[in-house]
Amino acid sequence: MFKSITQWLALIGLAFFIVGCSQDAPTKPMVVVEGATMGTYYRVKVVTEGISDVAQFQAELDKRLELVNDQMSTYRPQSELSLFNQAQQSHRVSADTIKVVKQGIELAHLTQGALDITLGPLVNLWGFGPDAKPKHLPTAQQIAERKAITGVEHLSFDGLILYKAIPELYVDLSSIAKGYGVDVLAEYIESLGEHHYLVDIGGELRMKGNNDKDLPWRIAVEKPVTTERAIQKVVVPGNNAVATSGNYRNYFEENGERFSHMIDPNTGMPIKHKLVSVTVIGPSSMVTDGLATAIMVMGPKLGYDFASEQKLAVYMIIKTDSGFVERYTQDFEPFLLTEAK
Repeated sequence: MFKSITQWLALIGLAFFIVGCSQDAPTKPMVVVEGATMGTYYRVKVVTEGISDVAQFQAELDKRLELVNDQMSTYRPQSELSLFNQAQQSHRVSADTIKVVKQGIELAHLTQGALDITLGPLVNLWGFGPDAKPKHLPTAQQIAERKAITGVEHLSFDGLILYKAIPELYVDLSSIAKGYGVDVLAEYIESLGEHHYLVDIGGELRMKGNNDKDLPWRIAVEKPVTTERAIQKVVVPGNNAVATSGNYRNYFEENGERFSHMIDPNTGMPIKHKLVSVTVIGPSSMVTDGLATAIMVMGPKLGYDFASEQKLAVYMIIKTDSGFVERYTQDFEPFLLTEAK
């Protein structure tokens, strides 16, 4: 599920900048800790005077992140999820893993299959998983064979037991587990009585309250270009999570054709539409993480219609012959930076 740090930094789909509101000096003390997890970085900022032992605070964060890895990483052979994937029919897992799997199944139904946590065999076939890039493009028969062993209809649970209807079923929670990790850290921070923080795991964010200048956190969405890091749009998410999915950095080329790492579960093929990035704002990082991926797969029209119908706060960047254009739902408008903010 989680790539090495080197792979992640090379392949990250989209990034955010945490932007300051002015050049003024901070007005309040802030604890900042950084580390590595899930094949990427994590960064936590808490505006507080209440955390005196920063090393102990970080140790508690690391302990919780390690638990998520031990439960849900497909790169750890003895994780709960890996043991389920190796099983023929069922495996007992933790309530946490059930919670994330349940959310994955619900999102699959909500998005009509655009998000599929059983897509691993197809992702691996195209060389975007643990398997190496294929020497030749997959054939129609290979794609059909892998599609036959995917689908959340083959996945179920009862209590703490996960079940698979076919032995080959392979569950990969990477589309939502990183967001879940963000939620875990945010909830721990709030349990300490802290209400001004920002949690960032590999670009998946959740924040609350104000920054060290006593102003709302501001987040800048990156321009979808590979030649530089520049700001496309600044948003003020409030007490919410922010997730972005993009396809302009993680791809390979064959005979002049670009193949995205985003695989459409319906076709088994990389997406080919002109939507290059999607940003979603909402209460749960796990949910926004999954929704950003799903809408990215849907494309500019179906994705926008879905987001509007579901009253989601969604911002899109679409490639056209004359450059990039942006489109956002009505529910996203309140988060756009204005002079008043």
